[in-house]
Amino acid sequence: MKHVIIGASAAGISAAKTIRKQRTDDEIVIISKDDTVYSRCMLHKYISGERSVQDLSFVPEGFFKNSRIRHLAGVNATGIDTAKKVVFFDGGQELYDKLLIATGAESVYPPIDGLKGAENVRALRDLSDAKIIREKALAADNIVIIGAGLVGLDAAYALVEMGKKPIIVDLAEAILPANLDVRAAAAYKTEFEKAGCVFRLGVRVIGVIRDQNGLVTSVTLDGKEALPCGLLIVAAGVRPAIGFLENSGIACTDSVTVNEYLETSVPDVYAAGDVAGLSRNWPNAVKQGEIAAMNMCGVSTVYDDTFALKNTVNFFGILSLSFGEFVPADGDIEYCRESRGRYEKVILRNGVPVGVIRQGDISYSGFWQYLIKNKINIADIPISVWKLSFADSFGMAENGEYEWTVRA
Repeated sequence: MKHVIIGASAAGISAAKTIRKQRTDDEIVIISKDDTVYSRCMLHKYISGERSVQDLSFVPEGFFKNSRIRHLAGVNATGIDTAKKVVFFDGGQELYDKLLIATGAESVYPPIDGLKGAENVRALRDLSDAKIIREKALAADNIVIIGAGLVGLDAAYALVEMGKKPIIVDLAEAILPANLDVRAAAAYKTEFEKAGCVFRLGVRVIGVIRDQNGLVTSVTLDGKEALPCGLLIVAAGVRPAIGFLENSGIACTDSVTVNEYLETSVPDVYAAGDVAGLSRNWPNAVKQGEIAAMNMCGVSTVYDDTFALKNTVNFFGILSLSFGEFVPADGDIEYCRESRGRYEKVILRNGVPVGVIRQGDISYSGFWQYLIKNKINIADIPISVWKLSFADSFGMAENGEYEWTVRA
């Protein structure tokens, strides 16, 4: 049997490893637009000079040869004929018996005239982006970043380590809005400002000015402020990379539609990772790759781990984790406590934890992840939420509800 995987991503590589374990003699082909395998999570460390290209790889040297995987590197998938079971790519085509789409996501550029196409404007998504950003940043005096989310701040942190002082612009009123609440995010904002970064929050970029060479020289905000700009980094979000699936017959909305087996609307075609839109973090992508591969090998396996651990945030030695929801809804009960260098927050909805933030000290975080994932009601437990731990035993009662035995 021949398995074709589009994308040498976390999901794609995970799937290839799983298929090889399950089917020692099957043929495996990976088609990827990248020349090398690398962790996108670590691209900012390449920009800062902390890691080389080789250090970014998450597979051992000789992985493809030793695993007997044919790697078609540096080519873009351009289409799929699901009736004939053919994948088309730059300069060629490949037949498949089972197909996995693991193309991940692509950067989104705001709809601003003159933004795309300028030599000194880059998103931070691929290794090629990181290489150009590092090269341009070394000579740039004025650097502007659009986006104060995790990717934008990764870029800012790398630039700070290079001795640069970027300006970060975001429409949101606080940084890291998808990862932390305002209180937890403020700790990072303070440190970035101490390092010389400047934030323009609650405003949007409405235009850019380019010189006769096509380079962006300034960025205009909706308050009419103009920011000098020698390098512009776009970190305004991503979307699943599904453009090449047009006319393939594979059902898509904003992402590829999959069932609980990660199979698409077309038999023998699967999807995993960002392209499937189920979650956007590394561990979930790896798990999805494994599950899709098991099903490709004929081992019926359901993917039901839709609970996603939010991205870990770690800048300036401050470590944070967030699980579930961290902005309370009407009727929720919110518990917060903080001390020097430490902040914790728990949100209960009808007695069940639905969100937790831990900053500074993240020990016992697995306990809270367990409670949220399993929807365990703790409302009637006669212990402060700050004192609960696995030392308090709990199990399933006869009526199917969780019951607790509180330690003495």
